[in-house]
Amino acid sequence: MSLDPATVRRIASLARIRVTDDEVEVLRGELNGILGWIEQLNEVNVDGVEPLAGATHAAARLRDDAVNDGGYPDKILANAPDGTGEYFAVPKVVE
Repeated sequence: MSLDPATVRRIASLARIRVTDDEVEVLRGELNGILGWIEQLNEVNVDGVEPLAGATHAAARLRDDAVNDGGYPDKILANAPDGTGEYFAVPKVVE
């Protein structure tokens, strides 16, 4: 497959790339080279070849969903500018 200059300009427009008239021919050659590699890959027979890796076959390791308070309120309240007991203290916002 060979791209013409109008198609190269259209691709550049869709990609939001500003291309000058001088750059069109260079870009055309590069895109035609990429399409040539893709055509070569399409000729490879991959019937019966399983993928080497993929996330679709992996099972997620799950933990029990247990509700708790974290067990370390002192560490959590250390991040707060002010705390009262085991709670965050905030200024009154209602006038």
